[in-house]
Amino acid sequence: MGDISKDINSKFDNNKVKAIINIIYTANWINSIQNEFFKPYGISPQQFNILRILRGAGKAIKVQTIKERMIERAPNATRLMDKLCDKTLINRLSCPDDRRVVHIEITQKGLDLLNEIDKEFKDDLLENLTDAEASQLSNLLDKIR
Repeated sequence: MGDISKDINSKFDNNKVKAIINIIYTANWINSIQNEFFKPYGISPQQFNILRILRGAGKAIKVQTIKERMIERAPNATRLMDKLCDKTLINRLSCPDDRRVVHIEITQKGLDLLNEIDKEFKDDLLENLTDAEASQLSNLLDKIR
């Protein structure tokens, strides 16, 4: 089991400082693992998030709605969607009522990619936690925010 003090060879003024550093360190660790996992699929974790949002919506939704639902509020969401569009994983649909509004839908190719990822995706990152501990962790993180 890890120990942030040993992992980064540091001492902390108090447990709250240690906890903040640990959250940041762990978030970066998870991000690094996710980047490596998604690399063979040719997408980033943020693009995966967009695809999952679209699959969950079950219909075309506004770009703004996607941005609001993203885990990581990416200012470059439009660029991420451009790349997904180039890979034919999503389609842009113009709104007939308002030229300024664009709807996004996931394509069958995008759904197929998500199904492929679902088969390989593991929740191993939390394997050292019991279900009760995972729930407690989630509740504590919610409490921080």
